[in-house]
Amino acid sequence: MPLEENRPLAPFTTLGIGGPARWFVEAASEDEIVEAVAWARERRVPLFVLGGGSNLLVADAGFDGLVLHVARRGMTMEESRADGRTQGIVRAAAGEPWELCVERSLDAGWAGIECLTGIPGTVGGTPVQNVGAYGQEVSSVIERVRAFDTEEGRFVELSAAECGFSYRRSRFNASDRGRFIVTRVDFRLTPGGAPTVRYAELQRAIEAALPDGSRPSLAEVAEIVRRIRRSKGMLIVEGDPDCRSAGSFFKNPIMREDFLHTSAACNAPHFPAGVGAEGCVKISAAWLIEQAGFSKGYALGNAGISSRHTLALINRGGATAREILALAEKIFDAVEARFGIRLEREPVVVGF
Repeated sequence: MPLEENRPLAPFTTLGIGGPARWFVEAASEDEIVEAVAWARERRVPLFVLGGGSNLLVADAGFDGLVLHVARRGMTMEESRADGRTQGIVRAAAGEPWELCVERSLDAGWAGIECLTGIPGTVGGTPVQNVGAYGQEVSSVIERVRAFDTEEGRFVELSAAECGFSYRRSRFNASDRGRFIVTRVDFRLTPGGAPTVRYAELQRAIEAALPDGSRPSLAEVAEIVRRIRRSKGMLIVEGDPDCRSAGSFFKNPIMREDFLHTSAACNAPHFPAGVGAEGCVKISAAWLIEQAGFSKGYALGNAGISSRHTLALINRGGATAREILALAEKIFDAVEARFGIRLEREPVVVGF
């Protein structure tokens, strides 16, 4: 096992913030993952599993334990028949870049994740956060997740139903946080399927791009999504300060619809909360933040809000983790004071 000491973690994050890991190992195989877990357990050392670092804030002091960077690569694609339909099965190792998985699926003409293009990070992180954007979530296309169960000391394969998916949640970051280390994800896509076009902003962008009303291809929808993400600073572009972020820092709160109608947030843009949340709506966190007095480009020291996307907190240059959290807390408190709603943080924090 290639063990290092005092490895800087900031370069492994899209925020570019954080101190070193006391110990660090890059695991390219399942055997190395098992070995790293055993090493940490024998020495009673805290363990943190690092993927693409796109949804992560590391403490300025770093992490006083073992950071396991999952770097297992490999991807296969095959078609199968089930219930009289052709399905495209993508089996991708956890360390594969997510964007590569999307690109390979688009090249094959397989529908199901075209709206999730441009999202940084690795395949292994997608089921943990139930990654979603522009009307799609990975939970709708995940067939199976292979993971190492650190409690039972064995590999397991969990169906989508066993993953406990909900909005930006799964058993991996909720009830069983820290228990499972994802090593592979199997996706069930639709060869020749139509793109998903249900998100209002995406619909408007497609109408503007295709004024003749023609039906967009998977590739066209993906390109339009990337264009939207770029306009918001949510696409990683070298040299763009708005890209030094962890993506959306705040989750859209899910509230009961009757609360919304009787609260100060009654005029907030809102959307159906989805399956399993009947009687609830998802409220625009961006609207709440802006109405609480925080506009795009707001700065607090070296931390700030993106000039193009209210939900993204950015490293304006030399920002510390403490500065990012101080700005987040200021926003949390202001929104709660104005609307009685406590926003939730989306990124994982480590070392605090």
